Amino acid sequence: MSSTTVELTKENFDQMVTDNEFVLIDFWAAWCGPCRMFAPVYEKAAQDNPDLVFGKVDTEAQPELAAAFGIQSIPTLMIVRDQVAVFAQPGALPEAALADVIGQARKLDMDEVRKSVAGQKAEAADGQPQGE
Repeated sequence: MSSTTVELTKENFDQMVTDNEFVLIDFWAAWCGPCRMFAPVYEKAAQDNPDLVFGKVDTEAQPELAAAFGIQSIPTLMIVRDQVAVFAQPGALPEAALADVIGQARKLDMDEVRKSVAGQKAEAADGQPQGE
């Protein structure tokens, strides 16, 4: 079965995120109904965006990865650009919303994002939530 998505594990995760500048990650589990509904939408988006890496993390098989990202509900979609998480949202997105999110993430100015992240590093060290 050829799939357009990559199974991410704690063994290959860092490599995938380091080697690819734009990675989408679907945190899911087999027992999760909304995850199963989102899977074909995610697969189609992967086919529509062959230049991007679409990864899937099975939270049952990879609890460390789910814990590392503080995943509390699934499915959760995360987008990582240049090793920075630029989007993370729980819930199964409809096809149009997923396409919109991908479009917005493609347009991000990563220099601006990096500046913002650098400014937040000090705050994050205090364990404070980022943002306003």
